[in-house]
Amino acid sequence: MSEWLYTRQTVRECLRAQRRNVKQLLIAPGLPATPILREIAELARAQRVPIREVPRERLHTISPDAQGLALEVDPYPFVDVEDILAQPGDGPILVLDALQDPHNVGSLLRTANAVGARGAILPTRRSATITPAVVHASAGAAEHMLVAQVVNLARTVEMLKACGVWVAALDAGGEQTIYQADLRGPFALIVGSEHEGVHRLLRQKADFVLRIPMRGRVASLNAAVAGAVALYELWRQHTHQPSR
Repeated sequence: MSEWLYTRQTVRECLRAQRRNVKQLLIAPGLPATPILREIAELARAQRVPIREVPRERLHTISPDAQGLALEVDPYPFVDVEDILAQPGDGPILVLDALQDPHNVGSLLRTANAVGARGAILPTRRSATITPAVVHASAGAAEHMLVAQVVNLARTVEMLKACGVWVAALDAGGEQTIYQADLRGPFALIVGSEHEGVHRLLRQKADFVLRIPMRGRVASLNAAVAGAVALYELWRQHTHQPSR
């Protein structure tokens, strides 16, 4: 069983991360020798990945957005929650509560990677998984992230709290804003689904239920944007203020 990653940025990050078994690299003839393509070819040769030249039509059948190349790889390497908790430092942990839009999931993984998150946790049901579309939406950042899939998010939240991780749920009805709450120390941030938000049980189990203040007439933000704003506030407080 395998899948295809496409676009130059995504292919490069997969080869850089070296977390997947890579089967082959397909490249269209006549591509200009840009720096990123030279790097991809060097990484592939260093990892002894077979490189095959194929017609552009073959790549187009993989994805219209292939950008002249595609990488055949094994499925995404999920980890256990314990692997995320074992990461050094106390960067945030991103918990996605049944997000179904691959672009939102990919965008959030990209932001989580940018702020030094230890990893992300997704439910196994009613959620987008880490598909090539998600990896593409993350600009390849998903290849560098530890991601766990769990059957029961509520139990996982309890486990995180038992391990000394504070849990914050992002919700429009939160009693505090993300700027009022003390978000120093190890934190997990729950971002809810596009239509239902964070489920009631998870809100009840969270240490904080936080909202993002808004002045305009629009009542809410896109899930990926809201999560990004909150992740950066977590990082700001962690970086610029002393620990608890």
